[in-house]
Amino acid sequence: METATLIVMLALVEYFYFTGRVGAWRGKYKVDAPKCTGDEMFEKGFRVQQNTMEQLVIFIPGTYAFAYYVSQKWVWVPAALFLIGRLLFSHEYLTKPDSRVPGMAMTLLANATLVIGTLIALGLKFF
Repeated sequence: METATLIVMLALVEYFYFTGRVGAWRGKYKVDAPKCTGDEMFEKGFRVQQNTMEQLVIFIPGTYAFAYYVSQKWVWVPAALFLIGRLLFSHEYLTKPDSRVPGMAMTLLANATLVIGTLIALGLKFF
């Protein structure tokens, strides 16, 4: 499970970066808490952070389940897709929000692979 744990820690470091950026932009763009609206760049960064948190809810347990029931050796494939997809999504969303689809698609494909792969593996154990 070391591979799964390393992957999850990398995803959390990435999320920590997105969160830190939002915190810094609160000051830079003068968006005082608890406000979540203001400068457009702040709002974009905040949305990237929130969307990433929503995806982590699927990714973290999915990563551990996939590593346990499918393959500790191959869990890095959907995980790499997720991590790269989140970086691409962030870049796309911050520069031109309409272009965020490739990064989001990579994220969704990674999460679907983790969840569906685990469900198939579990299903095979019952039949």
